Amino acid sequence: MLEKISQKLGDVVRSIAGKSTITDKNVEDAVEQIKIALLEADVNLRVVRRFVNSTLEEAKGEKVLRSVEPGQQFIKIVHDKLVALLGEGRQDLVLKGRDATSVVLLLGLQGSGKTTSAAKLAHRLKAEGRKVLLAACDLVRPAAVEQLAVLGAQIGVEVYREAGATDPVRVAAAALAKARRELFDTLIVDTTGRLQVDEAMMAELVRVRDTVRPDESLLVADAMTGQAAADIAKTFDEKIGITGVILSKFDSDARGGAALSLRSVTGKPVKFVGVSEKPEGLEPFYPDRVASRILGMGDIVSLVEKAQAAYDQAEAVELERKMATESFTLEDYLEQIRKVKKMGSMKSMLDLIPGLAGQIDEERLDEAGMKYEEAILLSMTKKERANFLIIGPKRRARIAKGSGTSVADVNRLLKKFEKTRLMMKKMVKNKGQMAEMARMMGQGGLPGMPGRRG
Repeated sequence: MLEKISQKLGDVVRSIAGKSTITDKNVEDAVEQIKIALLEADVNLRVVRRFVNSTLEEAKGEKVLRSVEPGQQFIKIVHDKLVALLGEGRQDLVLKGRDATSVVLLLGLQGSGKTTSAAKLAHRLKAEGRKVLLAACDLVRPAAVEQLAVLGAQIGVEVYREAGATDPVRVAAAALAKARRELFDTLIVDTTGRLQVDEAMMAELVRVRDTVRPDESLLVADAMTGQAAADIAKTFDEKIGITGVILSKFDSDARGGAALSLRSVTGKPVKFVGVSEKPEGLEPFYPDRVASRILGMGDIVSLVEKAQAAYDQAEAVELERKMATESFTLEDYLEQIRKVKKMGSMKSMLDLIPGLAGQIDEERLDEAGMKYEEAILLSMTKKERANFLIIGPKRRARIAKGSGTSVADVNRLLKKFEKTRLMMKKMVKNKGQMAEMARMMGQGGLPGMPGRRG
């Protein structure tokens, strides 16, 4: 995500970071490059002007030019300005306690990902211990009600719907009554969208809003529409009133125009971003972390949080023991592949590592190759996964046939596994070998980095 703007601003940062002295001309040139990058990222023009002017004003003072590390001071200013642009700190949902029913109203145009976001938000709140009810009030888009029902079943959240219903206001009222009666502490209302803003839609949404009196009214906006998302948010806020934004398809947004324009244009915070199609693919929006990623600084905190969600402490200790003693097996390797998949795509994780974002050849990030590896491993017996040394020619041929791959693929996986075991042992002995890890990742040496298949 944000690849284009991150590459351009990362280049600016790298060009000035190491300078022991900088001049007003250096600052002006760097800010001009930043301005061009922001405009190319489809950031609102007024937002760009304010950003450029305030950055120049602060960066051209003696505090920067005469500091011990002027390059670093300049980068800090740019980072802080980006954070301010994105919205200062993380904004949580403001919900009632568990003894009352909180209502979250989801708004948005058709195609923005509203129904999917409703299910993702329900999944997230359920994981936090809340009892959630989804209300299917999009009665215009074909199959919208059925889509929400299917998604609700996948995540284990009840969906209130009425067959043949035509009045979303009545459905919303009935859903709220059910939520209160059956002690659901959160009701998420999926509303009707249109291909574009129109008065009939807004009037209907106002009636739904007045009926359920939401604690949160969240606009779901497509991140890939750039600054248009900010304009849409402004219209919804003026007509209905919103408390925040969910930016869907954030993982596919290479530019960043929506994220960088929304807060300044609307005054409303981005609260969540959609980062995958999976039910867990909705994450809180942290302006400081996104600013770091835009500047090519990575986001180690988010990477650690993803890892902590996939691994518990006992598992991590046991894995380290196996790595140190070379008792790491193909069964363990299969488990690591599954945990890596749970954390997200390899590309999304590399984007979080300082210095690696955009530096690894995308051809090395063969996500399909991970599926081949998983298929090969699942075609092995438990005995074979426990001791890879017993896998001779006949077993390799059987495994290849069972997994729909070739013997060469099986051989390649086994060779890579041996390299991985050696690399892991070295890393445990010297935990500072990040460069070695990065090199091995680039050569397809870790689960999820299978390299090129012949």
